[in-house]
Amino acid sequence: MAISRARKEELVTQYVDLLERSDAVIMTDYTGMGVKQLEELRVEVRKAEGALYVTKNTLLRVALEQVGKPVPTDLLNGQVAVGFALGEAPTLAKALADYADKEDIFEIKGGLFGDEVISKDQVESLAKMPSLDQLRGQMVGLLSAPARNLASVVASGVRQVVNVLDAYAKKDDAEAPA
Repeated sequence: MAISRARKEELVTQYVDLLERSDAVIMTDYTGMGVKQLEELRVEVRKAEGALYVTKNTLLRVALEQVGKPVPTDLLNGQVAVGFALGEAPTLAKALADYADKEDIFEIKGGLFGDEVISKDQVESLAKMPSLDQLRGQMVGLLSAPARNLASVVASGVRQVVNVLDAYAKKDDAEAPA
């Protein structure tokens, strides 16, 4: 089905906007997927603060050129659904990788991370990275551990002094004449 020139320009504008707001773009092959499966995937991608669009390859190429990003021509062939990371890139990559593991007919092809073309393996490595919130939690844990240890050592020392004083008090009570 042919689309009008106005609709093509509208799609290119939409793709340009998505590309400018995305930290990463992940290209996938969705050949053989039904509407229900595609909608299920879109829900997962939205939860990952991303957007999934079935794109017209030639129009996506034009949009990539307009924003000055490299055009991975080998990834833009066949039925391509593109995930745009509007939040964190690892979160989107994980959502897509998890779905690819679950559905054999869905496949990650590769993508763009910043201005670099990345392979399928690199997308899968990105999916294994912790999210920014997880990294922050790990940093807080690392920073609070020494303080927690110091508080424990100080409390232990105070406890020992109290135990010694308590022992002397009990000893004095036992030695005192009745």
